[in-house]
Amino acid sequence: MNHWLMKSEPSVFSIDDFDAAPKKTTGWEGVRNFQARNMLRDDMKQRDLAFFYHSSCPEPGIAGIVEIVRAGYPDPSAWDPKSEYYDAKSPEKKPLWYTVDVKLVRKMKRLIPLAALRDHADGKLDGLLLLRRGNRLSVTPVEDEHWKFILTLE
Repeated sequence: MNHWLMKSEPSVFSIDDFDAAPKKTTGWEGVRNFQARNMLRDDMKQRDLAFFYHSSCPEPGIAGIVEIVRAGYPDPSAWDPKSEYYDAKSPEKKPLWYTVDVKLVRKMKRLIPLAALRDHADGKLDGLLLLRRGNRLSVTPVEDEHWKFILTLE
């Protein structure tokens, strides 16, 4: 099993929205970065777990844990002209963009703020991609030792 971190702006889709979703499941649509797309398409597998991270908000941090319930498949939002994620350059026969389906496992007991993660950047979380300067990817892998340590911060 692999571990991941998936970012979402709470003003767009929050942990509470996730909790209220039918069957607590949603597609992770709208990723429009090729590096993140490759991870969705090639690397994320059913039963992998991911931290659900609130970004671009007053207090960014890890808000919950989700499970990948459907591995990568073409993102249908790319073909919907009404979608904000529509991409006329993504043909259905050779799709550019991919998504996975994720299900909420649980909310964290408390938000684990980015500041708390940064406090361990030179120790237990050395190398965590989220903490790398300039990293803006919405999907990043999380090493097993980082995953286990972050759970102790709850």
